[in-house]
Amino acid sequence: MPSFFDRAKEQAQGAIKQGKDKFDEVQTQRAGNDALRKLGAAYYRKERGNGSDEEVKRALDAVARHVQEHGDDSLK
Repeated sequence: MPSFFDRAKEQAQGAIKQGKDKFDEVQTQRAGNDALRKLGAAYYRKERGNGSDEEVKRALDAVARHVQEHGDDSLK
């Protein structure tokens, strides 16, 4: 039968893992949002005459890589 300290240790480790998982999820969403922001900025610059198709393509490729690695749900 596990002791009180063993159960407390297991619960603490579970809470730490949940916290780390949530932190990783938030970081992934931030990276996705940053990629989308850069895509929007590149497109805006292109439409205003200050940007290029290549800049938009690079930004779009970055979003595509992010989605491929993390899935569509990472772009919330």
